[in-house]
Amino acid sequence: MNPKYRILVTSTSFSKVDPLPMQRLRESGCEVVENPLKRPLRENELRPLLGNVDGVIAGLDEFTRGALTDSKRLKVISRYGVGVDNVDLKAAKDLGIKVVTTPEVNTQAVADLTFGLVLALSRMIPQADQSTKSGNWGRYIGRAVHRKVLGIVGLGRIGKAVAERAKGFSMRILAYDIREDHAFAKSAKIEYCPLDTLVSTSDFISLHCDLNPRSKGIIGARELNLMKKTAYLINTARGGLIEEESLYEVLRNGKIAGAGLDVYLNEPPQESPLLSLDNIIATPHIGSYTHEALLEMGLGAVDNLIRNLETR
Repeated sequence: MNPKYRILVTSTSFSKVDPLPMQRLRESGCEVVENPLKRPLRENELRPLLGNVDGVIAGLDEFTRGALTDSKRLKVISRYGVGVDNVDLKAAKDLGIKVVTTPEVNTQAVADLTFGLVLALSRMIPQADQSTKSGNWGRYIGRAVHRKVLGIVGLGRIGKAVAERAKGFSMRILAYDIREDHAFAKSAKIEYCPLDTLVSTSDFISLHCDLNPRSKGIIGARELNLMKKTAYLINTARGGLIEEESLYEVLRNGKIAGAGLDVYLNEPPQESPLLSLDNIIATPHIGSYTHEALLEMGLGAVDNLIRNLETR
């Protein structure tokens, strides 16, 4: 029996925690072409793979106009995740390629990691762990989270989920967003304010906005130097939201207390000087990496793909 569709799976974590998404893909009549390099693909690596497939379960690959140009058969790019900053949406539209995402499924997982970084930074948990394991028994003096000020840049789904967690710590919550949800803010007792006010007032600043031309580098040298010396910056959204060179300088010079990063301008950030600092917690883009979120995201990506293929 000939397969209905030929599908390229570029995401490196698709169906890794549970075989069900891949099983559903094959049961839907799909022939699967797997990512040969087992990492996000660059334009020149992706382009030859797209010429003979109907759809893609996509990770963080470079879906540029150049990569898509010769993909005459391609109908759907189904993102295994939320962000589409690596997809040239105009090129996809011009070429008649539908781009779909799984926007709801990783909200709670990313919010959990975000607040985990808040607590780990404030209480110096990684340093205390290493000290105890090495037999030094260092007594690290952290800072309280209770009743402190949390500034959320981007009060969308994940930002709101972080705010809900912060309420359990009786935090005062500030928010900055170009689209303001006043009903939610009122019910959650969140104060909208200009970015400068948020940056200069908050004890913890957490980034949750999309990466686009307007938000790129939204936290640069100016904003970092407005922060309190005792404040922490957390980014579980996209690396391009922060000017990394400026962040390195303020961290190295002790102008802010620390940073928790799950995302970077270049991933993996193997040559980033940020990784040499003691006042940073660095995780490898694992915001959505819970068993529950990855399974739901995989199933959602497959369902989005098949539904859109069958209606085109």
